[in-house]
Amino acid sequence: MQKRIVLALGGNALGNNLGDQMIAVKSAVKAIADLVECGCEIVITHGNGPQVGMINLAMETATKYDNSFFHIPMSVCVAMSQGYIGYDIQNALREELLNRGINKPVVTIISQTVVDANDPAFDDPSKPIGAFYSKEEADEMLKRDYNMKEDAGRGWRRVVASPMPVGIVESDTIRALLESGVIPVTTGGGGIPVTEGSGNHLKGAPAVVDKDFAGAKLAELVDAHMYIILTAVEKVAINFGKPDQKWLDRMTVAEAERYIAEGQFAPGSMLPKVEAALLFVKSKPGREALITVLSKARDGLAGNTGTLIVSD
Repeated sequence: MQKRIVLALGGNALGNNLGDQMIAVKSAVKAIADLVECGCEIVITHGNGPQVGMINLAMETATKYDNSFFHIPMSVCVAMSQGYIGYDIQNALREELLNRGINKPVVTIISQTVVDANDPAFDDPSKPIGAFYSKEEADEMLKRDYNMKEDAGRGWRRVVASPMPVGIVESDTIRALLESGVIPVTTGGGGIPVTEGSGNHLKGAPAVVDKDFAGAKLAELVDAHMYIILTAVEKVAINFGKPDQKWLDRMTVAEAERYIAEGQFAPGSMLPKVEAALLFVKSKPGREALITVLSKARDGLAGNTGTLIVSD
C-alpha cells in the first residue's frame, strides 16, 4: 500500500515577494518530487504569513488613495494567497515531475476551513502575518489600529485571531482527487477561515488559521499515514540554545507532552508544530508525524533524520 502523506511547507520558506517565491518553489518541488518518486501519495499544504500580510497591506493602502477600491476582508486575502502560491507550486511541481518522466497531475484547491465563531482566539489576536517591523514602525502601526506583537526576538509583526480548525469543507473532494492519482495543493495558509451560519451559509472570519493545525486536520480527514511538517531546522531540540541542547530523533506522545509542560518549545515557533503533530498522531492509532527541514524530507521518511512523533 502506498504511504499517504500530507506535507506542510512554511510560508516564510516561500520568500517575501514574487521573485523570491518563484526561486524558493523551484527548490521546494525537487524535495516533493523525491517523495512522489518513492511512490508516496502526496497532499501539499503551505503557510502564507508573509504573503497574506502583503496582500492585506496592499489592499488597505489602495483604499486610502483611491476610494473606488473597497476594503478586502482577511478571508478574501487568504483566498488570494492560496491562489497565487498554489499557482507557482503546481506549475513548478508539474514541470519537475515531467522532467523525471512522471506524468502525474497537480491541482490547486481553494479551500475553506471551518472554525468555531465562539473560539476564544477571536478575543486575543496572536497569529503573526506579514513582514517584520522595528519597534518604531510597530508603534506607528498601533496608531492605525493594527494589533502588533514581538515575534520570538525577530522583530514586530501584525497579529490576527488564530482559531482552531474544526473541519475542512472540501475534504471529500481533496480525498477523491488524491485517490484518483492527483496531487492536491490545498488548505494554503490554513485555509479560508469560515464559520457556519444559519442554513447552509458559510461566513468568512477575520482570522488566519495556523497552517500546521489546519494541516493536521487535513491529514486526519484524508486518512494520511504521516504528517510531515517542514521547518527551518533538521530536528526538534530540547534545551534549545543552551550548553546541554539535545536534538531529538524520536518522541512519543507522552514525551512530547512532558516537554511542552516544561516549556521546551518556543510559542510562535516550534511549539505549534509539535502541538499540531500531536493532534494528528493522537487522532488514530498507527499515525506518525515528522518534523524536519525541506531538503531532508526524503531522508526523514527513510528514518535517517528529522524528529519522528509516534504513539506511546
